[in-house]
Parts: sequence; structure tokens; C-alpha cells
Amino acid sequence: MGILSFILFLFVAAACAYLAERLVPGSIPGGFLTSAIVGIIGAWVGGSMVGQIGPSLAGVSLLPCILGSALLVFLLSMVSRGFSHRNA
Repeated sequence: MGILSFILFLFVAAACAYLAERLVPGSIPGGFLTSAIVGIIGAWVGGSMVGQIGPSLAGVSLLPCILGSALLVFLLSMVSRGFSHRNA
């Protein structure tokens, strides 16, 4: 995997995480880097849950990536909300 394909992979993963953030109530704390990390982990989680189905772009299966990212966004928002209520 070259540097250009890795950068494209990061952009696709971040875009999937952005879509997941819009679908699920809650938000990802942080900016593009956090979205890219959530997208990469979401691609792995979604691929493990449902396999490599649907269209693929830059080595990322889009549907599992969005599903896995949505799950991670939901869990991250629940955890961050729990920490903010405990400290208040």
C-alpha cells in the first residue's frame, strides 16, 4: 500500500465516519483525525460483523464501514456523555 492509497483510504474512512455521525444521534469529539480513526476502526468492526458486502472504494467496503462507524459513534457519544454527567 503506497502513501497515496493510504491517504485515499483515510479520506474514505473519514467520510464514512462523517455519514455515520449524521445518521446516529451523538457526535464524535475531535476533528478530521478522530473521524478518520473512527472510520478505520469502524471499517474493521463492520467488516467483522457483516463481511465485505456492498460497494467498495479505495479498499473500504462502504456499507460495513458506515455500519461499524455508526456503532462506534453511538458508543463514543454514550461514553463521553457519561463522563460529562459524572463530572458535573
